[in-house]
Amino acid sequence: MPAGQVGRSVPRLEARQKVTGRADYVHNLVVPRMLYCKVVRSTVPHGRILSIDTSAAEALEGVYRVVTADDIRTVVPNPFYGPAFHDQPVLAVEKVRHVGEPVVAVLAEDPYVAAEAAQLVTVEYEPMEAVFDEIEAMTSTAVVHEVLKPAGTFPDLKHLVGRRDTNIALDYRLRRGDVDAAFAAADHVFAHEFKTQQVMHTPLEPMVSLAEPGEDTLTIHTASQSPSFVRIEIARLLGWPENRVRVKVPHLGGGFGAKLYIKLEALVACLALLVRRPVKWSLTMEEQFYTITKHASTFRIESAVDKEGRVTGRRCEVFWNGGAYADIGPRVTQKSGFTAPGPYDIDNVSIDSYALYTNRPPAGALRGFGIPQLVWAYESHTDLIARGLGLDPVAFRRKNLLRDGRPQATGTPVRDAAIEGVLDDIAARMAWETPFDRGSGPVKRGRGIAVGFKASIAPTTSVAIVNVAADGSANLYLSTVDMGQGSDTAMAQIVAETLTLRTEDVKVVHPDTDVTPYDMATLGSRSTFHAGNAVKLAAEHARDQIAALAASLGLPPGSNYAPADLFKKKYGMQAGNIIGVGTYIPEYKSPAPETGLSDNVTPFWMVGGTGVEIEVDTETGHVRILRMVNACDLGRPLNPKIVETQISGAALMQLGFTMFENMDLDDGQVTNASLADYKIPGMHDVPDQMESVITEAEQKSGPYGAKGVGESATFGVSPAIANAIHDAVGVRLTEMPLTPQAVFRALREAELNSSTTSA
Repeated sequence: MPAGQVGRSVPRLEARQKVTGRADYVHNLVVPRMLYCKVVRSTVPHGRILSIDTSAAEALEGVYRVVTADDIRTVVPNPFYGPAFHDQPVLAVEKVRHVGEPVVAVLAEDPYVAAEAAQLVTVEYEPMEAVFDEIEAMTSTAVVHEVLKPAGTFPDLKHLVGRRDTNIALDYRLRRGDVDAAFAAADHVFAHEFKTQQVMHTPLEPMVSLAEPGEDTLTIHTASQSPSFVRIEIARLLGWPENRVRVKVPHLGGGFGAKLYIKLEALVACLALLVRRPVKWSLTMEEQFYTITKHASTFRIESAVDKEGRVTGRRCEVFWNGGAYADIGPRVTQKSGFTAPGPYDIDNVSIDSYALYTNRPPAGALRGFGIPQLVWAYESHTDLIARGLGLDPVAFRRKNLLRDGRPQATGTPVRDAAIEGVLDDIAARMAWETPFDRGSGPVKRGRGIAVGFKASIAPTTSVAIVNVAADGSANLYLSTVDMGQGSDTAMAQIVAETLTLRTEDVKVVHPDTDVTPYDMATLGSRSTFHAGNAVKLAAEHARDQIAALAASLGLPPGSNYAPADLFKKKYGMQAGNIIGVGTYIPEYKSPAPETGLSDNVTPFWMVGGTGVEIEVDTETGHVRILRMVNACDLGRPLNPKIVETQISGAALMQLGFTMFENMDLDDGQVTNASLADYKIPGMHDVPDQMESVITEAEQKSGPYGAKGVGESATFGVSPAIANAIHDAVGVRLTEMPLTPQAVFRALREAELNSSTTSA
């Protein structure tokens, strides 16, 4: 029998297909009679649509049809969608709410003709007052949505209400202990404000969807992280039973949250049914900047500290800039909001977390689900407290860390979260206790450290099917999407471990909602834990049936038998299949709307931390990262090599957000919406030394002790670098990105303040 498969760095199942160029992507898919779609986008951030002139576009040779919202309504009378609120129109209805919003769709058999025709459509707008800042949106008279209609999709958002004339989509409130008393009795009080910028996911495969109408069915080929959700939402829009909608997802060229829920699928579905021909819509990189982004945020944090250096109380106010449409912002606001106090044992906590509409491009989930924005703030704040008290930053953290069994801010006990282990691993790798070369001349050196944690996305469901053939090979049917993170390989390893097969003997079937069972979505580092548990249950179900087959042949329990031999002995060459089914739904209790408290708010915790050594050129503000150590608690690694690449990839992605990535907006218009102007990390940005550390731990409730890791290495990168800059040159940056200009400006301001004080 094969040796154990879990815990081995087996090669990725899809590697050969990808490196030989034989992997299938929706971008490469062409079907007979297919039309290409190009959309006309709004040019104002907020305005009423007065008129649309499509005559010139319709007159262009090769144009098949030009479509407006009125045409869409002949297919879908109420053409609004969204995971939290049904607030986003398939095409703009009566008004637009951000620059770049789709207003008109042009169809042609040639994509270049469609693009040319789109330039000929004229739309006249009556501009309306717009709001772009999340703080201003709290009280602005520029109301983005007059009426809010909750989608009712998620049990944890069942308390959402239909509000009117407000930009506050959700206000999550948590109260635990007596915060006012803690501050009244405090020996020290520290208060700070931190900001993050709006950034892009930048998957190198842009979004694309293709819809094919059948006699009474619809098939959608799409680059999506959530095929099951797409099927359910499209069926709801059309008023159809789900079995008439089929969603197929081949290989995905990255997602990072951009390809979650509904993005392009609603429009191509409506267009295909309208013209009764297949329709394909592919975005350019520029168009992605207007489709979905990461929340800009403002975080106000205040801590009460006693004379022993214990944090006794914490107040948090978080304002999330959700842009023109909520997408999954309310869930980010709540699920990330309740971790705002950080991985610290604080008895008295007050949290207010707001999801806000503005006239920016929409924001949603991006690798971390809001946690990197929070960790940036609370770990910068933590360092400032330590320095203010004259304490070592690592020692101060150790004094205040949450430990196993202690309640997190929600009241949920922390279990199997190696917070201290992650901190200790980073400190040990960086030799934190040893003397450190501070540099000389204009180039100064510093060190920084940060630790964060995250709750799992819950409640969610995963279902898996394992089909064992007569020769002992197995097919795994699962709607989890492998978008480069290696989930297909990890899931195959679970099947192989359970059935004592080789990993290469397990074939993972691409998501196809007519074939593969329900999975909520591939997001929030949930797949290893949720889908992995479902896969393990399905494989165990199949294994039990194989054991029963062996028993029927008189073999004793525990016999070392091969499934193929059993099938032949029982049935001869004409054998059947054994089908194992597994469903995993973890227990969960939503936070109480009044208090934000819950005694079971997550099935598991993710922990990640970062330590850095840097150089700062005080004459230019340039920051060079000499060394970066990223440590994560992911339970037991199913595939160590894949885990290491996930850790380094996540850290480098967050490095870009930290140091230079920023969507520059001018009256709602993105002025750097291309990879020529919007810089993402390249090889020259990789730290000179980079280490990925797997902190030794076990998730007892996870499949073979495992849990997710796709986001954990993003948590500590930003504050660790800011803390190191402060350590090197004594200036504190409170807004991202930490560009050379920002560092230089802070240094000059510090010099000016110093000279003013001395005078």
